[in-house]
Amino acid sequence: MFTVTPIYALAVAVITLALWFRVTSYRGNNGISIGDNGDVNLLQRIRQHGNCVEWSSFILIMMILAEGMGAPGLYIHISGALLLIGRIAHPFGLKIDNAGHPLRYVGNGTNILAALNIMVCLGVNILGL
Repeated sequence: MFTVTPIYALAVAVITLALWFRVTSYRGNNGISIGDNGDVNLLQRIRQHGNCVEWSSFILIMMILAEGMGAPGLYIHISGALLLIGRIAHPFGLKIDNAGHPLRYVGNGTNILAALNIMVCLGVNILGL
């Protein structure tokens, strides 16, 4: 039974839906059906949502695999918390005009740490260490 990963999956799903809503409402308000129509504000929202989906899927899949293999809950919580921090911070730092925004670094850094942590968990379990 999975008890840890679903907590973070739910929290990240809420963030993902909020970001999706920002894209959809912007499209509706501006009459843009597909693509970004050269609108940098829409492009920014699309990438904020897309980045969330890309990172969240990647890390949550590894988390559920590690949890299913019996990795200690503490390590699953560490990756989940880092993922959540990253997914909260990153959209605020992903700016069209500022590639070096501090929250972008926080988002990327915490997600890389979450991925590395859970990759180690998987590797330890695969090797039976």
